[in-house]
Amino acid sequence: MVALAQSSAAGALALLFDPEPLLKQYALKSLNALVPQFWAEISEHIALIESLYESEELPQSAHDQAALLASKVYYYLGEYDEALSFALGAGSAFENDSRSPGTEEYVETVVSKAIDRYIQGRTAEQAGEGKLDPRLQGIIEGIFRRCIADGEFRQAIGIALESRRLDIIKGIYEQTHDTSLLSYAMEAVLDTAFPLAYRDQVLKFVFPLFPAPTSDAKSPHVYSLTRILVTLNSPEMTVSFLNSLVPRQKLLAYQFAFDLVEGGGQDFLEAIRKDLPEGNEESKPIYDQLRKILLGQESIKLYLEFLKRNNKVDMLILKNTKDALEPRSSIYHTALTLQNAFMHAGTTSDVFLRENLEWLALANNWSKFSAAAAIGVIHKGHFQESMNILGPYLPAQGAESGTGSQAYSEGGALYALGLVNAGVGSGQEVENYLRNLLRNASSEVVQHGAALGLGVAGMGGKSAEAYDDLKQTLFTDSAVAGEAAGYAMGLIMLGTADRTSAEEMLTYARETQHEKIIRGLAIGLALIFYGRQEEADDIVKLLMAEKDPILRYGGVYTLALAYAGTSNNAAIRQLLHVAVSDTSDDVRRAAVTSLAFLLFKNPAQVPRIVQLLSESYNPHVRCGATLALGIACAGTGLQDAVDILEPMTRDSVDFVRQGALIALGMILVEQSEASSPSLAPTRALYAKIVSDKHDDPMARFGAALGQGLIDAGGRNVTISLQSRAGSRNTSAIVGMVLFCQFWYWYPLAHCACLAFEPTGIVGLDENLKAPKFEFASNAKPSLFAYPSLTKTPKKETVTKVATAVLSTTAKAKAREKRKAAAEGETVPEDKKDGDVEMKAGEASSTRNEDVSPISLAEGTSTPKSRKSEPSSEKLSNFSRVTPAQLAYITFHTEARYQPVRVVSTRPPPTTTKTPKTPSAAALTAERYAGGGGILILTDTRPGEEAEYIEFETQAVPPATGAAPAAQNPPASAPGRHIALDENAPEADPPESFEYPFDHDT
Repeated sequence: MVALAQSSAAGALALLFDPEPLLKQYALKSLNALVPQFWAEISEHIALIESLYESEELPQSAHDQAALLASKVYYYLGEYDEALSFALGAGSAFENDSRSPGTEEYVETVVSKAIDRYIQGRTAEQAGEGKLDPRLQGIIEGIFRRCIADGEFRQAIGIALESRRLDIIKGIYEQTHDTSLLSYAMEAVLDTAFPLAYRDQVLKFVFPLFPAPTSDAKSPHVYSLTRILVTLNSPEMTVSFLNSLVPRQKLLAYQFAFDLVEGGGQDFLEAIRKDLPEGNEESKPIYDQLRKILLGQESIKLYLEFLKRNNKVDMLILKNTKDALEPRSSIYHTALTLQNAFMHAGTTSDVFLRENLEWLALANNWSKFSAAAAIGVIHKGHFQESMNILGPYLPAQGAESGTGSQAYSEGGALYALGLVNAGVGSGQEVENYLRNLLRNASSEVVQHGAALGLGVAGMGGKSAEAYDDLKQTLFTDSAVAGEAAGYAMGLIMLGTADRTSAEEMLTYARETQHEKIIRGLAIGLALIFYGRQEEADDIVKLLMAEKDPILRYGGVYTLALAYAGTSNNAAIRQLLHVAVSDTSDDVRRAAVTSLAFLLFKNPAQVPRIVQLLSESYNPHVRCGATLALGIACAGTGLQDAVDILEPMTRDSVDFVRQGALIALGMILVEQSEASSPSLAPTRALYAKIVSDKHDDPMARFGAALGQGLIDAGGRNVTISLQSRAGSRNTSAIVGMVLFCQFWYWYPLAHCACLAFEPTGIVGLDENLKAPKFEFASNAKPSLFAYPSLTKTPKKETVTKVATAVLSTTAKAKAREKRKAAAEGETVPEDKKDGDVEMKAGEASSTRNEDVSPISLAEGTSTPKSRKSEPSSEKLSNFSRVTPAQLAYITFHTEARYQPVRVVSTRPPPTTTKTPKTPSAAALTAERYAGGGGILILTDTRPGEEAEYIEFETQAVPPATGAAPAAQNPPASAPGRHIALDENAPEADPPESFEYPFDHDT
């Protein structure tokens, strides 16, 4: 017999009115099971249920049941706060009920509300503004116990971080000894919007929990330790950590020093160098090496060598662009200058400039300034020779040559000097040299170049003297010099949140009448508050309320830089609001572009967020969307981003097309034809637009820049706003912010080179020399191969086509011949040259041998089968290894040289198949916290003689002083001298050898 379904809760409710306590207990228990079905009926008696909860005649278990029943009723009524309050009163009944089937949704909602209230209560308690409810504490403790019992450690850590329960994190680690959980806690607090003070508290708490690293263990948490040290920016903590590694783990200490250089600011590294002890007899050489590494110049020299050795620039692309663009047009001349600078960035190769001196001589005014600055991009990092390289262009001793075209090349050379010394110029001779010229120059163009050079070279150096010199230049109220001074002041005081500087700059921006100066100061203010999160809220509020749209523009960038890389929801909402509501198109465009600086650690989210904005009616918003996609998804090859940008290359507005073409170059940098199907069509699109003389100049400019970015740094760099350890790459973020200002001032586009990250493996032994060794890449070579070079189009020669003769015609002629022979006549031969007789079976056989592309794709065998591609390849020291490729890199266990830390933070692929989908590489690079780079190697066979790599970029011994040498440049024709190897010794002729003819195949 089938049980009848209950149609009402009236029976159980009637028992609540019975005077017998046992019946009331039974009724409460029964009603708890009926609530999901009859909550509306039960809610009419909620007052009675509450009175039973407060009644003293019922036992505790009945109280708990009454509270649980009231909680459920309020949950179904949508009163979640009341539901939580009664759930807290239910005690053990709530915990027992949470395991019952059908209550999952109710329990989840109440627990969520409990966690929110607990977090608020803990925050208030720590601020001394109240006391936490012990019943709430009990529920949360139960949640922690359940998470740990179920192995949901990350969920428990997330709640513990939110509720400031660091003891839970320590307890979980002591139970599991899993360092990946500590790394998760570190990433969670860094990549979400926690207040700065609490963030630092968590990092200082987590850091000592990590086990001491050793070179034998190759522990992956080395990256986490580096990231914590860089983020905390604490020289005392860093020095203490390095001291713990010396002398036993000296190789690991060297590795940490190289990793710190990549993420740390100049002032931080300088403070570590000063605080490192002298050491005793055994440790002194180690500390000396550490100081040498922390200077930052060793890393730059090694990457310079890497870029020079592996330069794979396709010169034909540059030649075709030069032939297509009219050199007398300023915009086209600048476009080609930037394209060449990006393609040769850091390679020290000025072949294109040497071969096209006539083209170079056509530069006028600011085009000449950009052309001179481009030399700095090409020689970026070649700081030892910077004065000699730029000597012919730098101002003569005493003062600059004055007005006229010479001032533009001199100003550009000073800007180039800053780019060459980017990030390592603070406190060096070059800084003093630029300061002297800035003070003594009378031409505003030279002042402009000197200010930009000083800012880029001394970035983050916090030099008060340099700041004061720039301030004096600003107060001259020259539009050209003042704009550069505004940018440079922000660069010098990068990330200091210095209130005095900010107030001075804001006051002057309100007083001056020059838009250029206001814009320079607005971006300078944004740079001062870089990474300061909530400390920048007041200045952001102030700037966003300004009537002047240029200051609101600065407010947008201030917000983006203050919360860079945090994906802060409140900041994203504010930017999206500005993007659709501000009255100024410039501010709206900047707001959309700025999303990239908040979200670059989660590039896969960006296409979804800007999808609707990319379809906006406002072309400025669409343009901002293109740059947001380009900057946030740079180097990932993310197909979702490419799919949005591809239709925008056909937009009706020229500057939207320009933005889309530039963004595609950023996204597809270092992608191969095998990993990204969009690469070949994009390159073809660039060539088509550049060569089309009827296309919009802005679109052609964008295509030329895109060509430069997609092949940046000789095809050996990526664009990444993260360092290899996963921390923010400060110089890259700053470089991209300045690059975005090319909309107003083309020379600032050169700053994109600050975001170029060399992608190679550079191995060094304990003496910091580069030995010869090999390692394996366990992926098909084509997946990460260099793109094939452009082929010179062959001239078409007209060939004589053979005339086909049908077999029926041949038979007819043969019959005529036989008939004529029988009659004794001769038939004249009318066969022409080139006639070919077609046999009857030929047509059908030819048809059968035709192979369509579809049949090829389906795997139909062809007469010539391709040679199967190997599944791995061997690479040598100083080889290019792209970020997506790092997961496939292994060192043979029996190899002589082994790295002291893991090559990549990502685990190697579990499948033997190499990924073929276009997004495979992009997804693995989604949260690029690289690996690779400069690796310190341990020598497992130190007794054997080592073979070292000879560097091509040899350092020239310094003369009496770098600056004096530059103040007396060699007397040579200005504009015709590109670089300085005229005085270099000639290479020795190759040694004689015998060719092994017997081994020819």
